[in-house]
Amino acid sequence: MNITIYDVAREASVSMATVSRVVNGNPNVKPATRKKVLEVIERLGYRPNAVARGLASKKTTTVGVVIPDISSTFYAELARGIEDIATMYKYNIILSNSDQNKDKELHLLNTMLGKQVDGIVFMGGNITEEHVQEFEKSPVPIVLAASVESSKKISSVNIDYAQATYDAVTSFVEKGHKVIALVLGSLEEPINSDHKLEGYKRGLADSGIAFKEELVIEGDYTYESGMESFDKLMELDEKPTAIFVGSDEMAIGVIHSAEDKGFKVPEDFEIISSDNTKLTLMVRPQLTTIVQPLYDIGAVAMRLLTKYMNKETVEDGIVVLPHRIEARQSTK
Repeated sequence: MNITIYDVAREASVSMATVSRVVNGNPNVKPATRKKVLEVIERLGYRPNAVARGLASKKTTTVGVVIPDISSTFYAELARGIEDIATMYKYNIILSNSDQNKDKELHLLNTMLGKQVDGIVFMGGNITEEHVQEFEKSPVPIVLAASVESSKKISSVNIDYAQATYDAVTSFVEKGHKVIALVLGSLEEPINSDHKLEGYKRGLADSGIAFKEELVIEGDYTYESGMESFDKLMELDEKPTAIFVGSDEMAIGVIHSAEDKGFKVPEDFEIISSDNTKLTLMVRPQLTTIVQPLYDIGAVAMRLLTKYMNKETVEDGIVVLPHRIEARQSTK
């Protein structure tokens, strides 16, 4: 039997408005009345209808989260940060997997708006002008997490990916390396082409090392593409002695391909990865990595969204969190 607010009001001999005030924590209810209503709610097993409450208040206390790959360790850690802050501020999450497909991303966006979510946290590798146009038309606030958008029209939380890559390159140079490779995800994604690649080029230029296009290998963030990327590097006449890899999963592929060919890390190749997911500690040798605070990026993105949803003041919607290099066993 579906217990309604009307049933509670009738059993407690109060108005539905009084039941609503009790459920929503409104202080303007006499203690004795509140106690009586709560007892009836407990006895009947009444659960407030979130959709009905949303129609009345224009708020559903629900947030949509669009994530490229729910099975990815990278996005799982981001999602945990989002979920924890959402729970803290009493928001429910609708999580959708987009498979990094633009049409699906835009479809999910409109589906969530149709469900009357109060806000959206969006994660995607390639934020196009079409995405931005849809974001700007949205009736609810949208915040990007670990996703760059070049115009900076949309609020976002990231690290400085260009500087992080620059730091990795210069740390290799300081150890005497002169042939440094870069293994990235898709160069169609601005985070790779406009940020990581530019940081790599700047790091080489400031160190007096010429940029060589053949040392930049494009993968797709997967373990398999990491193995394939190392194979391509081994086909070069001038082979690298240091490799910066754009995802932990690809970095493990690079290490395993090197070991399969009889090489040792870090003796033959030093490797730095870029995310600091749990995978960096699960592989041997453990990966030296850029510490990207994934949980914090998700948490800060969700907190920023709560500010927009509750009409709080936001001084700067473009948030850049700090990063550092954590030295482990894949470098000397």
